[in-house]
Amino acid sequence: MNDSSIRYSLADVAKCNGKNGAKTWVVIYDNVYDVTDYLDQHPGGADLLDEYAGRDATSEFDEFGHSSDAKKLMKKFLLGELKDEDKRANRKKKHVFNGTKAEEASRQKRRGLLAILCGKCTS
Repeated sequence: MNDSSIRYSLADVAKCNGKNGAKTWVVIYDNVYDVTDYLDQHPGGADLLDEYAGRDATSEFDEFGHSSDAKKLMKKFLLGELKDEDKRANRKKKHVFNGTKAEEASRQKRRGLLAILCGKCTS
């Protein structure tokens, strides 16, 4: 069933983590792939796919430098795409607290802790 009009949430994907008989799904570039039947054929081995099962593996996919043949083969395993709110670009936008991005808020907390510990390390 290769239909990119079907939408899945990250929570849906997380349930398909290959454990306890569950299917093995991964997300690459906001597309959801069922790689259950490909595990034993994957050149990097089933363990590598299992490591990223049930989550977004885009960065890792890019890191390993897949060939154009591998990218063509992926179409065979395409289930659909992520819901708009779970797409990479929108996940970054979600992490905003009181107008402050989560990363910035975390940095501010660390600075506050450092100031308490030594009084000078606030940058």
